[in-house]
Amino acid sequence: MQSLREQVINLPGSPGVYKYYDTDGNLLYIGKARNLKKRVASYFVKKADHTQRIRLMVSKIHHLEYTVVGTEYDALLLENNLIKEYQPRYNVLLRDDKTYPYICLKKERFPRMFSTRNFIRDGSEYFGPYANVGTMKVIIDLMRKLFPTRSCNLNLSKANIEANKFRVCLDYHIGLCKGPCQAYQSEEDYMESINNIRHILKGNIAEVVKFLKGMMMEAAESLDFEKAQLLKEKLDLLEKFQSKSTVVNPSIHNVDVFSMYANEKHAFVNYLRVINGSIITTDTIEFTKRIEEEDADILQLAIAELRSKHNSSSKEIILPFPLLMRSQELSFTVPKMGDKKKLLELSKKNAFYYYQERLKVYENNKDRRRNFGLLQQTKDEMGLKNIPYHIECFDNSNMQGTDPVSSIIVFKNGIPSKKDYRFFNVKTVIGPDDFATMEEAVGRRYRRVLDENQPLPQLIIIDGGKGQLSSAYSVIEKLGIQDKVDIIGIAKRLEEIYKPGDPIPLSINKKSPALRLIQRCRDEAHRFGITAHRKKRIVKNLVSSIQDIQGIGEKTAEKLLKHFKSVKKLKEANPEEIEAVVGKAKAKIVIDSLSISANQTSE
Repeated sequence: MQSLREQVINLPGSPGVYKYYDTDGNLLYIGKARNLKKRVASYFVKKADHTQRIRLMVSKIHHLEYTVVGTEYDALLLENNLIKEYQPRYNVLLRDDKTYPYICLKKERFPRMFSTRNFIRDGSEYFGPYANVGTMKVIIDLMRKLFPTRSCNLNLSKANIEANKFRVCLDYHIGLCKGPCQAYQSEEDYMESINNIRHILKGNIAEVVKFLKGMMMEAAESLDFEKAQLLKEKLDLLEKFQSKSTVVNPSIHNVDVFSMYANEKHAFVNYLRVINGSIITTDTIEFTKRIEEEDADILQLAIAELRSKHNSSSKEIILPFPLLMRSQELSFTVPKMGDKKKLLELSKKNAFYYYQERLKVYENNKDRRRNFGLLQQTKDEMGLKNIPYHIECFDNSNMQGTDPVSSIIVFKNGIPSKKDYRFFNVKTVIGPDDFATMEEAVGRRYRRVLDENQPLPQLIIIDGGKGQLSSAYSVIEKLGIQDKVDIIGIAKRLEEIYKPGDPIPLSINKKSPALRLIQRCRDEAHRFGITAHRKKRIVKNLVSSIQDIQGIGEKTAEKLLKHFKSVKKLKEANPEEIEAVVGKAKAKIVIDSLSISANQTSE
């Protein structure tokens, strides 16, 4: 084998990809170059700007391999594919652990449209991927309303249809399919619908609008007003859908926009795909830096990855800074002003917002690691099914049986998550009944959690002894989640912990950190409950004081309080502002009454 020095000297000055290996044959690094000889040689020249990590990598290189390609852009694509396949130790790490869904138009007679996460190269067409699954479902629903297509997986061969093997399903009766299975719709008409769907998914909405308008005019001219109205409704739906897209400028057509936000350890690259002036795709990917790579190198990798991922054929690429990369097929633009500059700024905002979201995830994981021992101890000492990363605690609050309020606080990874705190105005309980109040609050909370498909906590804490715990557990059983969550009660008098169905409290050291965590949750629920109850009483008293005005009812009083927040601000308000809230007649009553009250006070 040639020595490393000889290999570097004999390298060609062509575009290509190089790979560094250590003495054991382990792949250390993969890179691309416009000029292989110059790029590889630069690693072996003593430079002050070489980082310690690069110097360490170079010291481990035993030999190299290279591949010559036609252009620098070809080298970039090959480098990206090889890094993803081999993930060398010193290359940036692409964090892309999500499998986003696509919309598929299946290659078959009477093609079906459906969502899938499996990209099968069988001639079918795939659109996406869609980072927001909800948006994708809305698009599929809209497409089926505009252009009904089948959802069944029947083999609609010509022979099967002629043999009358199938019957129309519910979709036919509710207008989501035109019944090709029984020859109620011709293949030509069906494929016209598929073609229009294809146009919309590609962002070519203008083509479909033109098609629908033409059909609508034909229907109107032939006096088929029912069909014309149906087509008009479809046009309205389509225009409404288009208005929800981020419209830039119709003259900006088939453009890819890339921007990035980077810090010492990570880089976040955002991608926007623009067709006919509308942003039809957005995606952000994250790279973890290994040897302090240049922003330009990471951006080039991201361009190759994202264009491949989204199957982009755009010829123009908008960038935040110039790249030393040339391609006969692509043009690179760094805009200084105008609509393209606005697009770039929008992309930068998306990259920064994604960074902020990831930062929250890192902090969350840090909290989880920091408090793991405490949460593990809580699981062991309380005899829980799972480590309680997510805890919810309930407390009731009332004043001599009036205005009962039930509060819920949330701890995540051992620390309060105040944005998740909630309180319930008790609706079904009359008088001071702690058991029934707890039953209502727990039931309302977890019915909603189940209805909205939200995550359940690992641990539910009830502030109270065996009675409150029993009431709460009965609801948990009715909802069928008793095997999915743990629930305990903490009695105030002796700080004892009870579990459902066990009359004897758990034997826990009073100085135990796990018990202190439960007490912290209980104390926080109590504090939040008292605060919520105090606010409710203040609001009730304010409503009552306004309601005392003859001719002003409870609803009007609540309207005024909701708008002005206090009686003082209501007194200071302009008559026109009060009129805007409750109307001229009631405003006069309020103003006259407040004026008399003010005069009496001044005297």
